[in-house]
Amino acid sequence: MKNSLPPLGWLRTFEAAARHLSFTGAAHDLNMTQSAVSQQIKGLESHLGKTLFHRRPRVLELTPTGSTYLPVVREAFRTLTNGTRAISGPQKNVVQVQSNISFAVQWLSPRLGRFYDAHPDVLLNISTEIWEPRDMAEGADVEIRFSLGLADTVRGELLHRDHYYPVCAPGYEVALEELHQHRLFDCANLMANFPAWAEDQGLPWPNNPPVTYATTYMACLPAVMAGAGVGMGHDIMVGELIRQGRLIAPFAHRVPVPEAYYLLTAAQAEHSPSARAFANWLRQEMAQESYGSQDWPEGFKP
Repeated sequence: MKNSLPPLGWLRTFEAAARHLSFTGAAHDLNMTQSAVSQQIKGLESHLGKTLFHRRPRVLELTPTGSTYLPVVREAFRTLTNGTRAISGPQKNVVQVQSNISFAVQWLSPRLGRFYDAHPDVLLNISTEIWEPRDMAEGADVEIRFSLGLADTVRGELLHRDHYYPVCAPGYEVALEELHQHRLFDCANLMANFPAWAEDQGLPWPNNPPVTYATTYMACLPAVMAGAGVGMGHDIMVGELIRQGRLIAPFAHRVPVPEAYYLLTAAQAEHSPSARAFANWLRQEMAQESYGSQDWPEGFKP
């Protein structure tokens, strides 16, 4: 390993590629080409004299060296961010918000008008991820995280628990006993899935039904709305689409989602009236998200 530090840009690219386990995802985050990301990672590996990633078909894996180096790089960026803020101070009335992309598009964005009506002097910078980081997102004042729970290293609170159920386009015909024969769409790596829903329903379920998985609901729900099949969704993701008449829930059975939405606040947010205002607004809005059997949204078809 050379004694000199590698270029800061290479380290930023490494962190993004490790977070996504994808050069494509890193390229999107950094507004670079995939080729440029690959070249920077090769440059960093050459500089270190170590391999940081195993290049598997269609997927990246961190090597033991990469897994060891990643928290060092993240902590260095966190230190730089906090130090810069300590010197320059936070931007007045600007709140850095982190969430997954589906939450930002399906729930947060349609409600931003209400937030700005109540807080016209506050500005939000919204950063989205497919999968949330384990620790508080770098540079974020407020983070909304969908997870089974929170690590001891982050400070947060339970924001909302949801229910999940199948959804389809209006006019799409599906019978409960034939559900497994339809083309199914679901978000990968979640416990709120078709087999779990079927088991709770008491519905026999085959081992290999035709399920199309995606890493984000944003890739599943448009296909379902276009009539391509049946998707699995939960209230926060599909409630607004049901209200708009773009989706229906053909079955009454609803199951609590094992994962939940959590509100995380950074230490510096305690000293920001704007960050506190946004956090309080989130709590109030989420408190109104109640889809009990007696209060299903309009368009819900049990």
